[in-house]
Amino acid sequence: MLAETVLDTDALLGSLLEQVGLERPEANEVSIVGRDPIWASKYPIGEAAAVALAAIGVAVNHLWEQRTGRRQRVRVEVRRAAASLRGHAFQRLNGEETPREPFPELAYSDLYRCRDGRWIQLHGGFPHLGQGTAEVIGSEHNPASIADAVARWDSQPLEDALAEAGMCGVIARSGPEWGVTEQGQTLLPLPPVKVVKVGDSEPTQLPEGARPLTGVRALNLTRVLAGPVSDRTLAEHGAEVLHITAPDLPSVPPYVLATNPGKLSAYLDLDVPDQAAQLHRLVADADIFVQGYRAGALDRRGFGVTELVQRRPGLIYVSINCYGPVGPWRDRPDWEQLGQSATGLAIGQGSHDRPVHLPAQANDYTTGYVAALGVLIALGRRAREGGSYHVRASLCQTGMWLERLGRHCRTEEAVGLGDSSDLFVHSDTPLGRLSQFAPALDLSETPPYWSSPAVPLGTHPAAWGDGTA
Repeated sequence: MLAETVLDTDALLGSLLEQVGLERPEANEVSIVGRDPIWASKYPIGEAAAVALAAIGVAVNHLWEQRTGRRQRVRVEVRRAAASLRGHAFQRLNGEETPREPFPELAYSDLYRCRDGRWIQLHGGFPHLGQGTAEVIGSEHNPASIADAVARWDSQPLEDALAEAGMCGVIARSGPEWGVTEQGQTLLPLPPVKVVKVGDSEPTQLPEGARPLTGVRALNLTRVLAGPVSDRTLAEHGAEVLHITAPDLPSVPPYVLATNPGKLSAYLDLDVPDQAAQLHRLVADADIFVQGYRAGALDRRGFGVTELVQRRPGLIYVSINCYGPVGPWRDRPDWEQLGQSATGLAIGQGSHDRPVHLPAQANDYTTGYVAALGVLIALGRRAREGGSYHVRASLCQTGMWLERLGRHCRTEEAVGLGDSSDLFVHSDTPLGRLSQFAPALDLSETPPYWSSPAVPLGTHPAAWGDGTA
């Protein structure tokens, strides 16, 4: 049975602001309009996303007040917030859907039942993950073979074997079951996003400009999906964002289009010394560095948090992963479905007998929002007191937050988006005419928007917009 309660979004916003150390605004500054269920989710994922976006509005307002002495009205519609959690599925390029490439390895991206009756979430979204998973479980690249292979394993040995091989796999646990694991216990005290001061520097005021983040520069080294959402959110408020990836790293083209508006996009291979040196030069002029690599991967290449804040005092360093910034699982590979299955959302949406994914990528998008919230908080602290900051967010921190909200929604009452034509913005990209959902947050004086269209990866040189570095 679902709880006969209604989520109090005002109280939830106050709680989130308190957890992240933001002062609550005056009454009537923020309005959250509408209710779940928009999608057929038992969890109030639209309202939770609306609260995260409203918190972003509050943080932007604090920065805007530092710059201008003025505050704005903040408004979020739950319908728009819920829509944003599935934005990639609704976008159209030249009037057509933007389907994902049909990798055979996608057969691994599902829940399969083990010999002991438990379910395990696999994920082979990129070819190397599917191939590696096949080698661990002993299967061919089709659902029937995978199901037969998984059925020969008990769940815990399979989870352990996949982790040992660096592959994706997690037992579908309930919220309480996750809470007693060593990793769940480690994350239990953490808010959805944590901002930690990691170095000293002189206070850095925001540059003058017409938008809240004009003159702020962010480097982003992330893929699918929370990391790119975080800096897309910063771009909505005027930040200059340069997305960096390597040409040989796999990507998901529809997600690139969904998350790349407002950004520059360039290629650099960090294993090539000259190109790694170019990234160091870019960092020297950056305010924000966002990365989604496994723990230790960037440290080995000279781009860990400790080295970068020493080289560039005042830097805001953002780490986003699946299982959290601390604990024995922090270096395991990640995808949205793993976070849902680990933290109890899949069992909560379905049951122990048959876990079911949420009908939206609520972990990914909401984690992107709270990571952006952490950056805004760090920018405010840097302006007031100086310092370098480490912003830490993860799919499991978000999943635990959503799980704690409880299952308030009756899926049969989901209303959907209705006529969604009012949600779209349209732009001419190098690939054609793109229609995608506009930013879901509304501000009365500086409404969020993207100043440039989405572009394919590697479109621009590895330099800031003025040619620096």
